Amino acid sequence: MSETKRTLIESGTELKGTLTSTCPIVVMGRVDGEMTGPSVEVTESGVLCGKAKVTELRSRGELAGEFDAQVIELAGRVRDKTLIRAQAMEISLKRTDGRIEMVFGDCELAIGDAPDKAKAIAQAMNGHGKAGAVAAGDADAKSDGTPDAPVNGDKNGSRRHKKPEDTEAKPTAS
Repeated sequence: MSETKRTLIESGTELKGTLTSTCPIVVMGRVDGEMTGPSVEVTESGVLCGKAKVTELRSRGELAGEFDAQVIELAGRVRDKTLIRAQAMEISLKRTDGRIEMVFGDCELAIGDAPDKAKAIAQAMNGHGKAGAVAAGDADAKSDGTPDAPVNGDKNGSRRHKKPEDTEAKPTAS
């Protein structure tokens, strides 16, 4: 029977600094710093503070800092000012005293692929007649895809713009 190698931070152990491992990391103690590896598991007694960039992160303990992973499973505590980026996230709620509760403080969660600004603009403009305006160099559209401001203080949102033939004729001196 072969055992899988793991990097263990035992309960009662505190590590400050940078940890890089080619093996899965199990945090039963406390880690303050930066961590990279294939996966991290934070047990109920574990605390991970700082930054971690891993493929998988499973936490039943406490997280604080900035975390990047493909897959994240949360069942513990997430402290304020924590940033979590993941392709997929699962949150498991634990029952204590007859209540189910998961509290996120002042956190930012980014789940799924990173947003593509150009794609979002194209989708928002879909069917509104201006989707290709920016790409085609339409003079009536700004670089962000929004139309220029209405002319002559038009308050009803008209998209009419002055044309050369619309300009008033100026009297010429004879």
